[in-house]
Amino acid sequence: MPELRYNVITREWVVIATERAKRPDQFIRTQARKPLLERDPKCPFCPGNEAMTPPATHVVPDTNSWRVRVTPNKFAALSYEGERRRFVQGIRRTVTGVGIHEVMVETPAHNKTTALLSDQEVELIIQTYLNRFKFASADPRIEQVTIFKNHGEQAGTSLEHPHSQMIAIPVITSQLRDRLSHALEHFDEFGECIFCRVLGQEVKERARLVMETEHFVAFIQFATLTPFSMLIMPRRHMACFVEMHDAEAVDLARILRRSLAKLYHGLADPDFNYAMRTAPSEYSGVKYYHWYVSIIPRLTRMAGFELGSGMFINVSLPEENAAFLRGVKVE
Repeated sequence: MPELRYNVITREWVVIATERAKRPDQFIRTQARKPLLERDPKCPFCPGNEAMTPPATHVVPDTNSWRVRVTPNKFAALSYEGERRRFVQGIRRTVTGVGIHEVMVETPAHNKTTALLSDQEVELIIQTYLNRFKFASADPRIEQVTIFKNHGEQAGTSLEHPHSQMIAIPVITSQLRDRLSHALEHFDEFGECIFCRVLGQEVKERARLVMETEHFVAFIQFATLTPFSMLIMPRRHMACFVEMHDAEAVDLARILRRSLAKLYHGLADPDFNYAMRTAPSEYSGVKYYHWYVSIIPRLTRMAGFELGSGMFINVSLPEENAAFLRGVKVE
């Protein structure tokens, strides 16, 4: 019989449609991706084409070129120039669209997705994330910083060259504000971090674990909204991404790369998004919030029920999906 499961982190219900659930191997991508060149002469992110993008704001150098390159988004959603100003007209609220929108080119190789990089190469990406997060957070106009990656057409990417993005905005979104508020309510009532509670229970039950490292755990939630969606959560309580120690940053690179490799090899390189779900830096040290990485493979689409009700139907079993990914061997 189908069942409704409650996600205690997002406070959302999800229908686990057991009667029409697909086996994990039924989500394997059937359409092969076109092979890519190591360097595309028309790609603005490939080495030698740096003049096709705005000047770099941060570079991890290599002997003859660069290893990671950060540049302002040529088609930025927000303007770096200007003041943050608020306007109130009756029930209408507006804020000037100032902020920071950067692209982080993860590797000089046009044809290497994150799953195919080395742990050391992904560590450089994580260190770049930390650098840009700190830079954006120091801007007094900025309230929230989001670092994310789109991979594949279904995930919203427009350029194939491996890259991530950072958008820093002058407000805190309602989604993050709700997460902070709900987490604080739980802490006030039970005296514990709800994220730490979820993590502890998943580690104890082990049914939905994908992999573990010294400092992080990757798992599929009990009430995950979509097939194969994973969380990577630090074992140590931290509210903000920038609270990581150096050893934790190295370990995050390891588990992120391997988790993506399990999806790459197990499901034949599906489209996906991932995002750093973190509190703003000013919340560093709070006891009630816990940052994590959310990985969402784009294996299904929202339809009328999801749009009309706000409730997802998951046509897969989290326990079976986690077992499937555990069985995918990666280096």
